[in-house]
Amino acid sequence: MATTDDVSLLEHVDIQQLNCLNESTDHSFAGIVAQKKVNTTSSYLLSDADEQLLLNIPFHQSVRVRSIVIKSSAGEQAPKRVKLLVNRPSIGFEDVEDAEEPEVAQILDLPEDDVKNGRPIQLRFVRFQAVNSLHIFVVSNQGGVDETRIDAVDVLGLTVETTKDLRGLKSEEHDH
Repeated sequence: MATTDDVSLLEHVDIQQLNCLNESTDHSFAGIVAQKKVNTTSSYLLSDADEQLLLNIPFHQSVRVRSIVIKSSAGEQAPKRVKLLVNRPSIGFEDVEDAEEPEVAQILDLPEDDVKNGRPIQLRFVRFQAVNSLHIFVVSNQGGVDETRIDAVDVLGLTVETTKDLRGLKSEEHDH
């Protein structure tokens, strides 16, 4: 369940280390996340050689991820099957294509309506506790077409420091 404490973690993304495999040169991943907030511009990410994409999202600090948003207005080009991995500094398609849970933190089949409307997709929170990097492997898209298009990505949760601070405050209250 998303709580009111959940925030967009895009502001904690290390843009210099951000990368995406199989992205089109004209429509890159950086183009939709470089502002460190949810993309509302006409920019979008488009796959190049086939429908697969591998988005690597490094953070400046450890975060706890509760949900993700993958938005695409492109119908059949919208992502469908997605595999999520965490804390894999260098990762390629060969590392994820045949990987299944638990090696993969979670596999999602995204309902077309959720992607079209940019609805948060809840994750198995226990598997996303100390995330230094999140990897989103788009296996396939809704229509089985050659290109996958993503208009916006958001990662929702908390910074680990925030949760430690909250715990610290609570324990101090009990001391007095």
